[in-house]
Amino acid sequence: MFETIALLVVGLIGLLIGGELLVRGAVRLAEKAGVTPLIVGLVIVGFGTSTPELMTSVEAAMAGSPAIAWGNIVGSNIVNVLVILGFAALITPIALRGGNLLRDTGVCVAASLGLLGLTATGWHGAWIGLAMVAGLFVYIVRCYRDERVGAADAVHTAAFDRQQALEITDTALHQKEESWWKAFLLLLAGLALLMLGARFLVSGAIDLARIAGLSEAVIGLTIVAIGTSLPELVTSVVAARRGEAEIAFGNVIGSCIYNILGIGGVTMMVSPAAIPVTLFPFDLGAMAATAIAVLVVSFTWKRFGRPAGVVLILGYAAYVAALLAAPVTHCPAAAQPPLPALQPSQHFLIPTHQLSKDTKGEKTRHSRCIGSISDNPVDRLRQRRRRGTVGQPLCRSRTG
Repeated sequence: MFETIALLVVGLIGLLIGGELLVRGAVRLAEKAGVTPLIVGLVIVGFGTSTPELMTSVEAAMAGSPAIAWGNIVGSNIVNVLVILGFAALITPIALRGGNLLRDTGVCVAASLGLLGLTATGWHGAWIGLAMVAGLFVYIVRCYRDERVGAADAVHTAAFDRQQALEITDTALHQKEESWWKAFLLLLAGLALLMLGARFLVSGAIDLARIAGLSEAVIGLTIVAIGTSLPELVTSVVAARRGEAEIAFGNVIGSCIYNILGIGGVTMMVSPAAIPVTLFPFDLGAMAATAIAVLVVSFTWKRFGRPAGVVLILGYAAYVAALLAAPVTHCPAAAQPPLPALQPSQHFLIPTHQLSKDTKGEKTRHSRCIGSISDNPVDRLRQRRRRGTVGQPLCRSRTG
């Protein structure tokens, strides 16, 4: 157990430090290459701050644990809305002034419902993952156009707010006087730590699920999701404490969009398997419901006060309690219907297939009765295994 906890802690630390170094190195390299600050914020910072979730989900998918991969994505969005937004509202009430953040919240709802629909229909494939990443690219392009034509005092998009939230917490993000090779070494070091951290975290999560008797989906939805969401928690809380409540809100919504379209898309491309049905409908429904609730509150009251923050945090506590109260619903076996009881009606005979000629000279099948079983195929297989007659075809009993 100690080794498992150590793997989880070391993995989380590696992800957090690696993500920070990767973003710093990438931003400094982009600035030295002459990339505009807006592109740096929307693309490099946007994807860079999501690298802990990305590396963890990809590593879990490649390790044959899709429940952890997709549980991390779904659970991170639930943590973003209920926990991070709740704490931010508790610190500073959030007032929404413009339409950009409301539009971005609508994009978040659409992405959540789309993921719910993919799971319900069972659609999967690399082309779906590519379409999800393309959808994120379209969203970023739209944000870029809005930021370019917007006024200086206009309300920014959620993607732009992710950069603003990071700059508030990381004062060493921009170092224009730093040399190329130092920035490149930061990028490589961050990437290496991310890869190792993701591997340790996924290994620890798999072991913890086995030791604790919980499904991998539950571990991915809770421990892994909370751990990979820590950067968003820190940046949003710091932004709220400095009075930048709208930046905290935009950081949460932007993170949700990047998680579904970006991380979900890449995960689907790397491992084009169906999204685990163990997440449907409870967890995916909770993710979509929280996004819809935020959209409704944003349009109706246009603010998240401290009472709303308390409700959000209590909502997450209730979700985790329901998750742990019925963990069997997240086991793969729970998705299969229970085996029916034995029904000894309409018996069949299991023959030995001895051929003989009857009195009319015609070849007929003569059966030496070994026993009878139900016409239910599951029950037939059970009894034939017990009698050692698997592989022998069945025939109805004949008389005369």
